[in-house]
Amino acid sequence: MGNDNGVDDQLDAVTSVSVHYTSTLSSLHLRKAKLMFFFSRYPSSTILRNYFPDVKFNKANTAQLVKWFSNFREFFYIQMEKFARQHLAEGMRSADDILVDCDSEIFRALNSHYNRNNQLEIPASFCFVIQATLREFFKAIQDNKDMDPSWKKAIYKIIARMDDQIPEYFKSVQWMESLETNI
Repeated sequence: MGNDNGVDDQLDAVTSVSVHYTSTLSSLHLRKAKLMFFFSRYPSSTILRNYFPDVKFNKANTAQLVKWFSNFREFFYIQMEKFARQHLAEGMRSADDILVDCDSEIFRALNSHYNRNNQLEIPASFCFVIQATLREFFKAIQDNKDMDPSWKKAIYKIIARMDDQIPEYFKSVQWMESLETNI
């Protein structure tokens, strides 16, 4: 049923957005992907497609987006191993003594890498993920599990279960464009 006062037309004008589709991933897409990492370290290609509505996906750009997340994880895990070894070298004896909050050096290092311009308030759950990952690395190194070439695989499986739902606003083209203006 139509509305004679034009409210429906106004609502349509406000909610409809002209989306410019692209097959090329830009630096803005990379920035958005880095921010998504705070919520999900192991997103599926289906999830990624849902959160990049302006991208006309093909095999190449899907592979590129998946590769970005692989690189994000690699940096994350390198930092975890580095800090775990540092804690052991400083004489820490128990993984339970590792506490991570937004003032922690490791949190600041990761935030400056993934959220360089502080465009996003980091979810509290990410501190928990950092702390849990750091503790897992600490225990594995302390138990000499790092002598086995595949020692990190068990940690990866634990961390993969800690992914959170990515907020819906990440799907918005307007939100992504706001990242560009908040440099």
